Amino acid sequence: MRKIITLFLACLITNCLQAQNDTIRHEVLLETDSGNIVIALYNETPLHRDNFLKLVKSGAYNGVLFHRVIKDFMVQTGDLGSRKAKPGQQLGDTPETYSIPAEICYPKLIHRRGAVAAARESDEVNPERKSSASQFYIVWGIKYSDSQLDWAQERLNLYTGGAVQMTPEIRDIYKQQGGTPHLDGHYTVFGELLEGFEVVDKIRKALVDENSRPLTDIHIKRATIIK
Repeated sequence: MRKIITLFLACLITNCLQAQNDTIRHEVLLETDSGNIVIALYNETPLHRDNFLKLVKSGAYNGVLFHRVIKDFMVQTGDLGSRKAKPGQQLGDTPETYSIPAEICYPKLIHRRGAVAAARESDEVNPERKSSASQFYIVWGIKYSDSQLDWAQERLNLYTGGAVQMTPEIRDIYKQQGGTPHLDGHYTVFGELLEGFEVVDKIRKALVDENSRPLTDIHIKRATIIK
């Protein structure tokens, strides 16, 4: 099983390195109830980039909620069924008609603070680690100590069969900037936060219910391609 996982990740990384032809790095403005966020989309993950741009152009994200907020972890949005959600309604499970093949570009693209990554179903039902068609999260995380990074590496060994190993440089990023290293290598990172760290900081501190949904709705009012 470990050999199969290792080969699978190697194929993903090879595909990632080959998909860097577009020289323009697109940027998207998310106008939210808490302020504006600007994210850049990576050309190394063209399937995710193009899908995200398609959804923004169609207006799909206009009016959706940040439906899952975990203070020292991440803020999640993109459930297209959340626009008309009732107060207290559990969100995140709106049926989708397609998924996106994983584009895992480790160690170039990691879950540092401000990373934008695709949500997905668990390995038990999604062993190929395909991404949600629309849901994504913005990483916050914590600043890690060496002992905490050792724990994260143990998690990575379990989930990637030892294929994902943190270098000293990556460990320094997680110690100095923060993030969620235990997600590296098995979720697709496809963008990064350029502006609006203070907005994400505000959203992550929202009071939430037992399902991590903010008690006061926080919407993406409008998403616009600005570059």
